[in-house]
Amino acid sequence: MANPKHSPSVLVLFLVLLLLSIAASVANSDVFSKSLSPSALELKHEKLTHLHFYFQDILSGKIPTAIRVAQAPTTNTSSTFFGAVNIIDDPLTVTPNINSTLVGRAQGLYALSSQEEASLMMVMTFSFLEGKYNGSTVSVLGRNPPFNKVREMPIVGGSGIFRFARGYAQARTNTFNLTTGDACIEYNVYVLHY
Repeated sequence: MANPKHSPSVLVLFLVLLLLSIAASVANSDVFSKSLSPSALELKHEKLTHLHFYFQDILSGKIPTAIRVAQAPTTNTSSTFFGAVNIIDDPLTVTPNINSTLVGRAQGLYALSSQEEASLMMVMTFSFLEGKYNGSTVSVLGRNPPFNKVREMPIVGGSGIFRFARGYAQARTNTFNLTTGDACIEYNVYVLHY
């Protein structure tokens, strides 16, 4: 009688089980994504929210909210300040008055990105501090030619209430001081989100 330890059928069964186990682990190891239904994240109906506030960009005084962190070499004679980069932590207020209710902060940077005309590349997050939006954010990434009457920049995302956000922000200069560089910009932001 054949020894069961060396039986071909037991050996074949063992090899089949081993191969199936390896195939299953390989199949599961390279899966890093899967499709989900929006209901799995409790996403219901998409909403459109309009936000209105004033962006206070202060380069002067004892406590500026925008600070130059990079500048082109002095050999650059561009009238557009091409190459300059400012980091911002600007207050967002209800009215143009800087002492009005603070609803959030614009945090990020803007870079003077054109050699031909004044143009800013805006990379910033509006971080809200007021009411039901407290702790939520909206992210903006786009071109801002500040001397145009109205500038439009895309909303590229958000968090909190604004998770899965998309939309656009319109900026209009309320005041601009040529001597100090301080500015107050009116923003109308239209955000689609769940």
